[in-house]
Amino acid sequence: MIVRKLLTDGIVRLTGSTATGGKPRQMLEINARARIGVGIQLAFEAITLVATDTSGGVIARHQIDGAALAPPEKVTRRIVQGYVDFVRGSGLDQTTIAGVAIVAPGPIDQKAGRILGPPTLQHWRDFPLREEIGSGVGVPLLVDNDAAAAGIGEFWSRGVSRHETFGSIYIGSGIGAGVVLDGALYRGASSNAAEIGHVTVVPGGRECFCGNFGCLERYAAPSAVLSEASANKRAFDDLDLTFEVERNARDFDVLGLAAINGHAAARTLIQRSAVYLAEGAVTLANLFDLDALILTGPGVAIAGSMYTRAIRTRLESQRFARSTHPISVELSANPRDAAAIGASSLVLQSTLSPGHGPVLHRSARDRG
Repeated sequence: MIVRKLLTDGIVRLTGSTATGGKPRQMLEINARARIGVGIQLAFEAITLVATDTSGGVIARHQIDGAALAPPEKVTRRIVQGYVDFVRGSGLDQTTIAGVAIVAPGPIDQKAGRILGPPTLQHWRDFPLREEIGSGVGVPLLVDNDAAAAGIGEFWSRGVSRHETFGSIYIGSGIGAGVVLDGALYRGASSNAAEIGHVTVVPGGRECFCGNFGCLERYAAPSAVLSEASANKRAFDDLDLTFEVERNARDFDVLGLAAINGHAAARTLIQRSAVYLAEGAVTLANLFDLDALILTGPGVAIAGSMYTRAIRTRLESQRFARSTHPISVELSANPRDAAAIGASSLVLQSTLSPGHGPVLHRSARDRG
């Protein structure tokens, strides 16, 4: 019954038969283009659209201007138009598009399809993102956390065994994480689990938007590092940093490149950030007894090697289970697009393995 339905839906196809001494055995293969998932990463600096097939391969990518400080209504119109242009320009068969997943920094209300107001998108608080974009793109849609999506995307694209306990740390405008247990993303009560960026690393430290003090994000995230740099601008006169909120991603890339090229002041800041991140990595590894940890996100696209080394060193000396089993620590092969790729993976997981991922929703206007 299952195979027959997959054949009817075109997800698998016959490639021939082989003699077995009895009834010929039918040979099947996955039709990778039978279903396409589209992932959209909503971020302050850029909005990235990615399409993947059932083999996990990226078949199209597009980037448009980020949300910045523009009103949500204006940005959602831009996203819808960007999606239309993306599908048309990439030559995608609309009948094969299973749905769209849009991911954004947490916290999120996945059930309602709303963003609850991360620091860089405070003006999006309680905005009905799923409903507004879903009615525009005309296909089922879900809303999820960008760090969680990056985690499941890295898990599937790497072909990790479902028997491994897999974790990822995502550095975008903030810091998040994803943990995959028994092949499924660990979500918690509201799909806001593994928020490693809001674990205290400095008791009584800097106040965070989440209500806590001394959060990892307030010491290791790109915005925190650039804030430290702005307090000593003369040390970075030769780097052409803008210190503008809208260009934080660009400035952090410049700072990271300078650090790996030996710029003393830049290297000091990145190393300090890496030490704090390693502290968070120890907590994540100890909580879930990880087999593997991946570092991903645009924040590690340039100086990721410095962060990876710091994490490996700290885990080798302080991880609780270090004497019982090893842990691999690697850098993502595609850190900038990890969240968007993960989002498209969520669509395909929801379509091909119902009950093992978030549910795709049609907008009320489409249902009516």
